[in-house]
Amino acid sequence: MSGEGTGHEIVRTRGGALAMRSLADGEVMHPGVGPLVEAEQLYVRQSRLRERLTSAEDGQRLILFDVGLGAGSNALAARSVSEGLGEGAARLELVSFERDFGALELALAAGQAFGWQGEPADAARALLAKGAHQTCRTHWRLVRGDLPATLAQETARADIIYWDPFSPRANPALWTVAAFSEARRVAGSRCALYTYSASTATRLALLLAGWAVGVGDAIGDKRQTTAAAVAVGDLARPLDRSWLARLARPDVPLPPDAPPDAIARARLAAQFG
Repeated sequence: MSGEGTGHEIVRTRGGALAMRSLADGEVMHPGVGPLVEAEQLYVRQSRLRERLTSAEDGQRLILFDVGLGAGSNALAARSVSEGLGEGAARLELVSFERDFGALELALAAGQAFGWQGEPADAARALLAKGAHQTCRTHWRLVRGDLPATLAQETARADIIYWDPFSPRANPALWTVAAFSEARRVAGSRCALYTYSASTATRLALLLAGWAVGVGDAIGDKRQTTAAAVAVGDLARPLDRSWLARLARPDVPLPPDAPPDAIARARLAAQFG
């Protein structure tokens, strides 16, 4: 199913799940297990979103940056958790960053296949039309434009970041030291960032941007993903010194904007002692 004017089409993954493919570069979003499963397992569950919302002090808010809204699966999953909680839980401030809304428009047209039906679908349509939607539990805000420029203008401080744009091949500007440095600038003191990439270049870019970096949960055919945090103590499995051995390889992949002394800087990261 192609979305005329959206720049995307709906395809089936190898596992039989529905997914979205960009007509511009052919990249498939969530190619392994499909968007709904990945959103729940890799982002919502791994970030302990429910626990963080329920353990917060009454009246607090928790700010979640959803980088790469795409078809909206991560936002939908996070919003569903928030909307299902009762009084006393923190209010979720969900901030979605995106420049291309074709995938979400097509997902909304597909409806139940991508989880968009009823009140959540109404909320997403209001987000696209007005730039924001709120309930007593969740305030959802849309930031339109290119990253990292939009992050550079952001004044809120994130507690959680879901980093889920297209891959470095399709969107290299969002996997740079500069992009992760902007993310680090808007991170609160207990902020954690989660992404599907486990590449050496991605992890090196995060380290150079000032994040502590660790191993994230497996998903589908990915044996590892990546988790990062402001405080290394907030990582379940931080990278240790054994990871540094791969930086000695002559063909080690580097972020596109890596400085000449990138590897030396990475070895001096605080988490490696």
